[in-house]
Parts: sequence; C-alpha cells; structure tokens
Amino acid sequence: MTVKQLSLPELVAECVRLGVPGVGLWREPVREYGVEAAARLVREAGLEVTTLCRGGFFTSDGWEAANRAAVDEAVALGTGTLVLVSGGLTPAFPDLPSARARIAEAIGALAPYAAERGVRLAIEPLHPMYASDRCAVSTLDQALDIAERFPADRVGVVVDTYHLWWDDRAPAAVERAGAAGRLHAFQLADWTTPLPAGVLNGRGRLGTGAIDLRAWAGLMERAGYTGPVEVELFNDDLWARDGVEVLEETLEDFLAV
Repeated sequence: MTVKQLSLPELVAECVRLGVPGVGLWREPVREYGVEAAARLVREAGLEVTTLCRGGFFTSDGWEAANRAAVDEAVALGTGTLVLVSGGLTPAFPDLPSARARIAEAIGALAPYAAERGVRLAIEPLHPMYASDRCAVSTLDQALDIAERFPADRVGVVVDTYHLWWDDRAPAAVERAGAAGRLHAFQLADWTTPLPAGVLNGRGRLGTGAIDLRAWAGLMERAGYTGPVEVELFNDDLWARDGVEVLEETLEDFLAV
C-alpha cells in the first residue's frame, strides 16, 4: 500500500532489485491482478508474502463469506498471517460493547477455518479516532483480551506504531503479547502533525514525525519478536509521486531509523 501506484509486477521487480525480501500484500490489488497469478509472480521472484491485509469488518453483513475468502487467498499466496481490521459501529451493533462482543464471536467462528488451512488471524488495533467506523478495537490490550480466548498459534495481534504510539500501556501489552507468543506482525509508520483533512491517509515517512520508531523496534525485539517488519504508509503526497522513488526513499528511511 505504501507504493500502491506501482503495479504488482513493478512492485515485485523493484523489491527484488532493492533486496527487499518480502512484501505485505493487500487483497484489492491481488484480486484485480488475479490471486493465482499474483501467487505465481511473488513465488517465482523468491519473495515472501509477509501478511495479507485485510480480513475483518465483522460488524457488517456478509462478514463470514468475505473472511473465508480472505483466508483462502492467504493460503494461495503462501502467507500464514491474515491481518484483521475488526469493523466499527453499525445499526446492528450501535455501541462499542456490542461491537466488541460481535467481533470476538466472529473471530471465534472464523479461527477454526483459518487454523485448518494454516493461517493465523492477527487482530490489528486501530487508533481511537477510527473506533466508530473502522475498528472498535482501539488498544493492544483490547486486542489481546479477544485473542487470548483462542490458542496463540491461531489468533494473535498486530503492532502498528501509527495506531499505538500514544498509549502508555502499550509497551506492557507488547510484553504480554510476546510472552504468550501472540506477536504476529509489526508495522511501522510515523505520526506527523498537523494531520491532513483526510486523516486516513496521513501516515508520515519514517523519521519525520513524533514516534520513537527505534524504541518500538527495541521493545518488539525484547518481547521476542523475530518476524518481518513492514512499512505501511497511507499518504496522498507519496502516492502522487513516482513509485520507484518512493520505494527507494522508504528503504533509506527504514535503514536510517
């Protein structure tokens, strides 16, 4: 998503050229290109698909079929981790308690299907400003409270710095998740101010904002995380630029911080 202006073949070719060993894919461009074709493309290039994003939106109609399809796509792509953005308030679930109860119930129904196919479900808490429309799970502790109802190899959490950096309880929650083997994904983005009017697309380049990204990396390492580190930037200014230059710049930023 950081360089969504690149086609999937362009992205794969540039990752290979730059020595980037893996890529977190999003379902929309994968489905547009063709799931089997995308799987063949990354496999022949020798790239790891680190995660597939996204499943979830469990408070909406049709969630079960959509999420089973997402699990099947993860299997085809060869990734063992499906990121879940859980969904916000809807007419059927108009408040946070009912929405969170529905999310936990739905994950419980989906987890066996995913486990049978070797796919872990990774709950991603989003910043509270998204609680009403995108994700009623706002903190890492809330995500863990749901995940811990299920075996650790089935349901874990995503640590995304953009969404969690503000929460002074998050470091302890990272330790809690690490001790239980539930750290399934780690994503980096910076927080710049002022946020743009469309806050969804306001993630800053690494090292340009308020988040101590090096400290978060150290926290994850101490908690036992050894998996891939993804950079996920939703940013209209970056998307308007040449995608190859943005990818090169992102790699430089990552190495610098």
